[in-house]
Amino acid sequence: MTRRELDAAGLHDPRLRAAYTHCRRLNARHGRTYFLATRLLPVDRRPAVHALYGFARWADDIVDDLHTDATAEERATALDRLDARLRAALAAGGPRPGHPGAGEPVVLAVADTAARYGIEAAHFTDFMASMRSDLTVTEYATYDELRSYTHGSAAVIGLQMLPVLGTVTPRAQAAPHAAALGVAFQLTNFLRDVGEDLDRGRVYLPLDLLAAHGVDRGLLLWSRRTGRHDRRITAAFRAAEDLTRSVYREAAPGLAMLDPVARPCIRTAYVLYRNILDTISAGGHAVLHRRAVVPRRRRAAVAADGLVRAPAARLRARAAHRPAPPEPAPVTLPRRAGADDVKEAG
Repeated sequence: MTRRELDAAGLHDPRLRAAYTHCRRLNARHGRTYFLATRLLPVDRRPAVHALYGFARWADDIVDDLHTDATAEERATALDRLDARLRAALAAGGPRPGHPGAGEPVVLAVADTAARYGIEAAHFTDFMASMRSDLTVTEYATYDELRSYTHGSAAVIGLQMLPVLGTVTPRAQAAPHAAALGVAFQLTNFLRDVGEDLDRGRVYLPLDLLAAHGVDRGLLLWSRRTGRHDRRITAAFRAAEDLTRSVYREAAPGLAMLDPVARPCIRTAYVLYRNILDTISAGGHAVLHRRAVVPRRRRAAVAADGLVRAPAARLRARAAHRPAPPEPAPVTLPRRAGADDVKEAG
């Protein structure tokens, strides 16, 4: 299937094909929900989505990988090196031999995607700024502060995706909803991964939201360490769930603004991620102690619905662009002879 995707996207350079394949593997390994949804896109658009995900994942792993002993300074150096390679490749209008990013598969693929789809370089600049802040910032006092971070870490991902997905409205009209969907996905991850983030020394849930329910970092650490529950934590996590659902509502109108052939993909991702919230709620918001995982049967049902919608959307799109058959030429029937004709003949 990878070869089919690459051929459909017009990717024939062996270096680019290898780079996009590398990004696809990253997506398949680490972004199961995202990868599943991407399978519903037309084949020619999938490599671009893999490239965008692969680059974001690569940068995130530099910052967050728990399986390395790299110091904060070493992580910062690696992030700066990745940023410099990306900037050089984007400034060149795509990957070019000899540029610093030419040897980095994720940079090679994402720079090519940015050039093909005209994705603004500022989105990548904002993304890297948020990644860099993760090296020093460990908590956010208010939701407004958190939104400044999620603009770069999540909203711009939605904005990067828009040119690939396509829209039936002016892109500027769909952009706020695409940005909101990126934020909704990340807020979902923040709640699901609150325990793992705490192990990294970070709390992404706004401190004022936690404090409103009598929760602070110390209480979270106690619960994480002992495995014991506390009703104040449950109430705070329920409030975080409500906040996240409100952002999904901001994003929802944007689904109808997408190219019809892209809607099944994004609708599937929307439903699957929202199901994570349902699973968290059904599990009593015990995310400090166990990771919320959507049941396989539920994931399969959502995917099956998308698999039905995607081919139907493509058929409708092909029918809409199929040229109309030529109108038949008018047929002139012979006029039956009448009395006047007989007179003229006589």
